[in-house]
Amino acid sequence: MHFLQDRGFTLPSSEITPRAVYEDRRRCLRLMAGGVAGAALAAWAGREAMAQMQRPGKLAPLPAQRSAVPGAMTMEKPTAYADVTSYNNFYEFGTDKSDPGANAHRLKTRPWTVAVEGEVSKPKVYDIDELLKLAPQEERIYRLRCVEGWSMVIPWVGYSLAELVRRVEPTGNAKYVEFVTQADPKSMSHLDSRVLEWPYVEGLRLDEAMHPLALLAFGLYGEVLPNVNGAPVRLVVPWKYGFKSAKSIVKIRLQETQPATTWAQYAGGTEYGFYANVNPEVDHPRWSQAKERRIGEVFRKPTLKFNGYGDQVAKLYEGMDLRKFF
Repeated sequence: MHFLQDRGFTLPSSEITPRAVYEDRRRCLRLMAGGVAGAALAAWAGREAMAQMQRPGKLAPLPAQRSAVPGAMTMEKPTAYADVTSYNNFYEFGTDKSDPGANAHRLKTRPWTVAVEGEVSKPKVYDIDELLKLAPQEERIYRLRCVEGWSMVIPWVGYSLAELVRRVEPTGNAKYVEFVTQADPKSMSHLDSRVLEWPYVEGLRLDEAMHPLALLAFGLYGEVLPNVNGAPVRLVVPWKYGFKSAKSIVKIRLQETQPATTWAQYAGGTEYGFYANVNPEVDHPRWSQAKERRIGEVFRKPTLKFNGYGDQVAKLYEGMDLRKFF
């Protein structure tokens, strides 16, 4: 297996502030130095709020109803659309945060199918447009916490993964769900780098996949998913680190055994566990997980266990040693 080389740097990429963010901070500090701090902060906050309340109008609209799932609608301010679509991990298009934004436009999202197979009574290959209409689309505003220490708040559009899983009728042998993503060397510019084995594979326990917060997402900010964020369909599991939320899914397989996921195999499984629940008490081997940097904000904040979704999901892990099953 091929791995990313550790060249001795200890600073995670989360510490690198996006250009638009630090330019806004500098402008605000200059205004504050001139004695107009209140006006500067009000203008900055007002501009951000207006940008975040409006559908960007860049892609096709994807109407959705407000979700009634407990915990699905955080009241925190959403991250700016420009940051959500320009600061990403999507290694199929490059390992720098800006690479997906520069390269993902090559991904062709039509035609697209998702095969659901394995330990199910009704296996099926879904066309993406059929999958879109399988259940009512909902808006959910989730926190997303990256293992590198940065976080965002994103208004997603989709429906609970359980809606799809129930329709294929899992057998009594189904205990896990594996997600296999697109690996197309014609459109994904970084596959030949061999930094990881492709296709990218992720997985959940079946009870995690059936939890109503586990989202099959088709859009964000009221529009269809941008390529850079995992079009045309991706997983979003808000209580786990971001790498669990597989992008550009082409196969979902229910199985009896735990999937051999991509990052759980990285470096012999010592850095990224299968469960990957957000946990400030379990550090990455090369940096602390105790705090996070919300993209678009100045100060770091304490990391919340289960990313703040403990009231909804902690019962899934009762009796487990979360330092061992990290």
